[in-house]
Amino acid sequence: MRLSQHLCGMAALSLALATQGHAAAANTQTDCLFAWAESHAPELFAPAGAVSGQSGSYYYRHYPSLSTYLAVSSADSHVYYLGPASNGAVQDIGSLAFWVGQAQCPASSSATYPLVDTGQRKFYGNTAELGSAPATATAAFYGEDAQFAGRQLSYQNNGDGTITDLHTGLMWVAARGSKVTWDAAVAGASSSRVGGYSDWRMPTIKELYSLIDFNGKSAATAASSVPYIDTRYFEIVFGDATGGRVIDGQDWSATKYVSTTMNGDVTVFGVNFIDGRIKGYPQYTPGSRTGSTLYVRYVRGNSNYGVNQLSANGDGTITDHATGLMWAQTDSGVAKNWQDALAWVQAQNSANAFGHNDWRMPNAKELQSIVDYSRSPATTQSAALSPLFTATAITNEGGTTDYPWYWASTTHLDSNGAVYVAFGRALGWMRLPGSSSYSLLDVHGAGAQRSDPKSGNVSNYLLGKDARGQSAYGLGPQGDVVRIANFVRLVRDAP
Repeated sequence: MRLSQHLCGMAALSLALATQGHAAAANTQTDCLFAWAESHAPELFAPAGAVSGQSGSYYYRHYPSLSTYLAVSSADSHVYYLGPASNGAVQDIGSLAFWVGQAQCPASSSATYPLVDTGQRKFYGNTAELGSAPATATAAFYGEDAQFAGRQLSYQNNGDGTITDLHTGLMWVAARGSKVTWDAAVAGASSSRVGGYSDWRMPTIKELYSLIDFNGKSAATAASSVPYIDTRYFEIVFGDATGGRVIDGQDWSATKYVSTTMNGDVTVFGVNFIDGRIKGYPQYTPGSRTGSTLYVRYVRGNSNYGVNQLSANGDGTITDHATGLMWAQTDSGVAKNWQDALAWVQAQNSANAFGHNDWRMPNAKELQSIVDYSRSPATTQSAALSPLFTATAITNEGGTTDYPWYWASTTHLDSNGAVYVAFGRALGWMRLPGSSSYSLLDVHGAGAQRSDPKSGNVSNYLLGKDARGQSAYGLGPQGDVVRIANFVRLVRDAP
């Protein structure tokens, strides 16, 4: 429903907001609502020159160019409008809760880590898009990403080279810039003055991942590719424009891997907004001290974003008060293909697991939110996960103790595979220089996000043999190990 249409149908009330009050302190929830109104009904709320203030119980925003007010009353938690669309009379246009829901604003101003949806709105089977949404909980593929709508991606162009995320409270640099070394990227944050601000920083991997949009799809050419980021707001450069592969458009984060990848490479996590993955990238060109170069997009605001506030509830569940999500403390215990994993979640609901029947498989952003990037199998002998959780130990393809990859409900459109997050080593089979056999390496780091086929047999992905003469099955330039069967962890909205 458009805001302007709703206004025309409401009765006028007697409220005088014509006298401006003093400037008010920011209110995260109502400021988010005001920004959403400006974005969705600019004919009513032109942001240029707008001023926020307080008058009695009303927190308002005044739009002088249109002689318009939009206000929220703390007395009744309703939203009010005064302006030309109401013929100069004040209108009660409904409850704050209703409009916050329409705007997909954080549930409360205390939400320090509000997760933004993946953007995925279509339904997918094992190999292709489904014709319609699964209708019941017993239907095949019920419970995938599009079944649940979260806070939809919503940005504001501030007109000064910056973009504000209306949910997370993070402000971003819109321009792509040039590729730089990680050391130069870190150093450059303090000297950046984009938009007139001097408090820019390198984004953590969780901050950076908040921007990913899973309507993206990479292809052989830039013309046939769709970036995994909203290019109406953020500039993106395909790799072939700078002499590389189409997908070579990766961004550095501030998050270093606590272990190493490949053959002992010092590694930094980054997001590739062209192929839709988190991977660990070498800080230096392998075999030298020359810095590898990627892009960087600076961020400011909400310095608590990405910081979990976990507590065990004593009933087999864990609540993250920062995101508002409740998690099962244990995982599925066994690996399953994607369709069976979705069905397993519904079986847990039928069994009222941990006293609840509204569990779901987490989407990609929900799942990545609980990665603990201070942990890894090699450094803490654990999954990259808070010790409040338990993770089933597995034996990986090289015969080493490791930890699972967990399915997300999100489909990766490049191959119609399903997204997973590696809470153990993100393994790949590499044929090292001078060797005719493949070696199994942690190529992307615990905490990486990649994708696996939803069904089939790993024998379809034969690369060759390892030094023991065993078959190596993998995909892509780093020979990403193919599993097809991965683990599951339940999530639901916390009360």
